[in-house]
Amino acid sequence: MSRLLLAAALLASPAAAYIIPATGGSGMPARPGLAGAALEFEPLSLEFEEPAAEAQSAAAFGVLAAGFGVGAVLGWLNSRKQQVAGVAAAAAMAVSPVAANAWVNYEGLEFLGGSDKVDINNANIQAYRQFPGMFPTAAAVICTHGPYNNVGDIFSIPNVDPRLLEIIKKYEKNYVCLPANPAYFIDRVNNGMYR
Repeated sequence: MSRLLLAAALLASPAAAYIIPATGGSGMPARPGLAGAALEFEPLSLEFEEPAAEAQSAAAFGVLAAGFGVGAVLGWLNSRKQQVAGVAAAAAMAVSPVAANAWVNYEGLEFLGGSDKVDINNANIQAYRQFPGMFPTAAAVICTHGPYNNVGDIFSIPNVDPRLLEIIKKYEKNYVCLPANPAYFIDRVNNGMYR
């Protein structure tokens, strides 16, 4: 029991220094004196009074109860990680001042992989899977260069193997060239989708 009280006292003493106000000579909290008034100082005394046993046990009980309460809250949060994360995410979305502006009405959306035509400036490398022989090498040649002004520009890419140019030429009628859109152009090689 004495070890428990000692541990509680060691844990509570730093907190007590912030909670218990400094007192002046009369036992009242110290207040700054008036301008020009003489300040009185008491000599520092190294004598300590032993607190009453009831005060010691009450302080120890308070520290233990606070520790138990914090532990209980942390245990509950740990057991409900998914729910807490969901509530935190919802609160962050509700508090955020600016909503994300998704580009829903992009005019060339169908050419990003949803039709038999592919936009050579904005479509991801995965859009070329529909053309046999194009993915991944020939599609990578198109996606790692550009932006292009017209479809014919892909045939002037330097140092391309002639066999790859034949494959690219085979599907020339399936290419369209829309202006490079910053939202899509940057993700042509890797958009984070791996299926």
